[in-house]
Amino acid sequence: MRLIDLYRGAGLTRPTTHRILQALVAEGLVRQDENNRRYYLGSLVYEMGVAAAPPLDLRDICQPMLQRVAQETGDTVFLTIRSGLDGVCIGRAEGAFPIKAFVLDIGRRRPLNIGGGALAILSALPDDEIERIWSANRARIEQNYPTFSLEKMWKQINNSRVDGYLINEVVEVDGIRSMATPIIGTMSRPVGALSISALRERLSGPNIADKVSSLQNAVATIQSRLKEAEFASMDL
Repeated sequence: MRLIDLYRGAGLTRPTTHRILQALVAEGLVRQDENNRRYYLGSLVYEMGVAAAPPLDLRDICQPMLQRVAQETGDTVFLTIRSGLDGVCIGRAEGAFPIKAFVLDIGRRRPLNIGGGALAILSALPDDEIERIWSANRARIEQNYPTFSLEKMWKQINNSRVDGYLINEVVEVDGIRSMATPIIGTMSRPVGALSISALRERLSGPNIADKVSSLQNAVATIQSRLKEAEFASMDL
C-alpha cells in the first residue's frame, strides 16, 4: 500500500503513520519497495505465523477421520476451515461409491455463506458475526451465486444448532447434496467443519441416520484430540 492510503485508512496523521511504519520496517514486520515506495508485509510476519501455529496441524488430526467417514459412508468427505470471510477446503477423502461428488478441490475458496462446510462453521458463530459476514460478502454472493437464499441460509444455520448437522443443496452442481457438522475448538469457537457430498438420494430418507452418526462420531473424536493437543502444548 501507499503511505497516503495507509494514513488515511488508519485515521492517523502522515508523520505518525510514517514513524510507525519505519519502526515496523526496522523489526522486519513491514518492508518498503525501493522502486515504487509501497509498503508490504515483511518476512517476520511469516515467522510469527509459524510460531503461533498449533503444535499439531488440524489436517493431521482430521485426515484419519476423513478417511474413516469416507470408508464408512462410501461418499466424498471434505474438511473446511475459515479464512477471513471465506471457507477454504484443506482436506478431502474419497469413498468407494463409483459416482464421486467432487464439489471442492483442496485449496478452493468460497464466501463463508456458501457450501455445507462453510454454513456449519457459520452456525457456531454469534448471530451478529454472521450478519457482519453476510454484509461483507453480499455483493459477490449476489453476483456469483444468484440462487443463494438468505432465508434458507438462516434456516440451515438454525437446523444445525438444533440437530448438530445440516443438509445443503450444492449450488454449483444439480442433484448433489452435502451434510456438514462444525468442529468446535478448545476456545468454544469453530475451527472447521467436516462435510459429506453425494448424490441427493444418498443423503435423504433412511440413508441419513447412519451417515449423521458417522460424521458426528468423527467430529467428536477430532474435538477430543484437539483438547489432548492443547493440554500437551501446555505441559511443554
